[in-house]
Amino acid sequence: MNRGDEDMEHSERHTLDEQIVTDFRERMTYGEYLQLDRLLSSQTPLSEHHDEMLFIIIHQTSELWMKLFLHELTSAITRINEDDLATAFKMLSRVSKIQSQIIYAWDVLSTLTPTEYLAFRDKLGQASGFQSFQYREIEFRLGNKNAQLLRIYEKDPALLERLTQVLHAPSIYDAAIGALARAGFSIDRAVLERDVTQPYQANQSVAAAWMAVYQDVQRYWELYELAEKLMDVEDGLQQWRFRHMKTVERIIGFKRGTGGSSGVPYLKGVLEQRIFPELWDVRTQF
Repeated sequence: MNRGDEDMEHSERHTLDEQIVTDFRERMTYGEYLQLDRLLSSQTPLSEHHDEMLFIIIHQTSELWMKLFLHELTSAITRINEDDLATAFKMLSRVSKIQSQIIYAWDVLSTLTPTEYLAFRDKLGQASGFQSFQYREIEFRLGNKNAQLLRIYEKDPALLERLTQVLHAPSIYDAAIGALARAGFSIDRAVLERDVTQPYQANQSVAAAWMAVYQDVQRYWELYELAEKLMDVEDGLQQWRFRHMKTVERIIGFKRGTGGSSGVPYLKGVLEQRIFPELWDVRTQF
């Protein structure tokens, strides 16, 4: 390339650069659209320790991902109730990708050593991730209901009301079972009319319906896809729980949690919970 070609190429690049908007006196900026002044001023460490910023940002970003998780999950429940399963699949696929982001966040937090964490842990008081109202709403909407946990949120009446409404709302698994019934499967009335504030208990009629779906995939393709999307979500939830448990064990060992839980033993116990039991059992029985 000779000097003349270089000058021409430089001139073209310069011309393209001139198309970039630089005058924002009457225009909305990127920072204004995202309200970055509010977002980036929300990190207020309570100690002078360098690593508290890591701790805050990891948990704040996880809460943002959970907000999107709930946005997609609640819409997916509506779509399933409307028998618009194809749209629900797109939303549930996005939920699974969101879960991957939350899971990977533990890798960043696990760079925090016991010495570093203990330097500011006392500043947390009794604040704990166990109290995350968005995580609680996710569990409720997936079907893992526990009315006793609402006591944690009595300090905030509006928040308590929000979670109480979710407690009384059918979960995504209730919606899926409703889809089975509308497809012609014989589902026990006790299941279809059950008290949705209570944890779901496995039922033989639901198990038989899912077995039939897995035995004739072509006939029940959408229900089969729904089952697999739900399994993706529960699998992601269990991976999140496992990474949480191992990160806690790595950083504080078997100390009690700041919120009063037994810590690692409690988190190990949670790993035994199953929210879509028949979808797990069908793998053994199929």
